Amino acid sequence: MGHQGKFFWYQLMARDSAAAGDFYARVVGWNVRDAGGENSGYRIASAGERGVGGIAEICAEAEAQGLRPGWIGYIGVDDVDSAAERIAAAGGRVLGAPADIPNVGRFAIVADPQGASFMLLAPNGDGEMAPLARMAPGNVGWHELYTTDWESAFGFYSDQFGWTRDRAVDMGEMGTYQLFAPAEGEEAIGGMMNMPQLPSPAWGFYFVVEGVEAAAERVKSAGGEVVMGPMQVPDGSFVIQGRDPEGTMFALVSQTR
Repeated sequence: MGHQGKFFWYQLMARDSAAAGDFYARVVGWNVRDAGGENSGYRIASAGERGVGGIAEICAEAEAQGLRPGWIGYIGVDDVDSAAERIAAAGGRVLGAPADIPNVGRFAIVADPQGASFMLLAPNGDGEMAPLARMAPGNVGWHELYTTDWESAFGFYSDQFGWTRDRAVDMGEMGTYQLFAPAEGEEAIGGMMNMPQLPSPAWGFYFVVEGVEAAAERVKSAGGEVVMGPMQVPDGSFVIQGRDPEGTMFALVSQTR
């Protein structure tokens, strides 16, 4: 399968999915629509005609049990049940047992040994999508793991999904920022670093926009907050990190200021 071992779908859990859809449509430029049919109420965010992610609403009962707004990424696998078993055997956790999504595929909610959560998904045949260029507007151009032990975390993801090391960036007192690629010979798609001061390890996602300064202004005018940047990163692109109106962290990346 083309998505095997790679992030290929991203989901936002929101208290108000309609308002969240409006915010990200303004900021990122996505087309946001209701999925309709059996999945009505789930909003699909698309870069042009290509679906990139979805927005689901948190019910009051789920929030009372501790579910909070946030982004989570899906990694493609051929067999969700066996992949979940391997993750548990490697010291990770299965947070949500494998289950079917009508007309989409089979999924599970899991976490790595340090506690960063992500999803597994084996899509139905009609769930396959042609890949976007990494830095295509509206795509996710970078994946960042904030953890307590990046070397151990990298070993876990390498064993589970075949990820390989790219270059390592010396960040001085902040330590090493290790870039990774989904397979040998492919371009880097993200990085890992130790950030023990965070409440818990987590994945962060950078949505691609055209012009980071204009995007930062859209974040603020749409009711969000820019908490870092704009700043230039080693590959020459420009990034910001922000919070949406519900307080969910997200990031933007652009090849131009």
